[in-house]
Amino acid sequence: MLKGIDPLLTPDLLRALAAAGHGDVIGVVDRNFPAHSTGVPVIDLPGADATQALRAICALLPIDVEFQATPVAHMLTIDGEPGPAVDEVHATLVAAAGREVPMRGIERFDFYEGARSARVVVQTSDDRPYACFLVAKGVL
Repeated sequence: MLKGIDPLLTPDLLRALAAAGHGDVIGVVDRNFPAHSTGVPVIDLPGADATQALRAICALLPIDVEFQATPVAHMLTIDGEPGPAVDEVHATLVAAAGREVPMRGIERFDFYEGARSARVVVQTSDDRPYACFLVAKGVL
């Protein structure tokens, strides 16, 4: 056990975050997302929603706000609108980064494609539809 690290950050997740380099993408997805069909490693965080998972992850992972115009993508609904988790997650990312974190919405199938190139996909138990995010790792 380590002090000061959120218990949601499992050994496998800590290893994946530490191994990620600048620009690598971490996917954080809801319970409905077909994570295992992406072909990338999947880490399950049962009992956590996307907000809780990203709060824990971004306490350690810098977001690439310096080199990418929009370092975070979120899945849009079928109507092209942000999902119900987006505002809460955005506030969480801003708090973690200590500055504005630009986000962009992308269509569902474009999100699936983006998740296939992620370093890892973290599957939460979030019940909120479209609670799916791609976060690019920055530098310290």
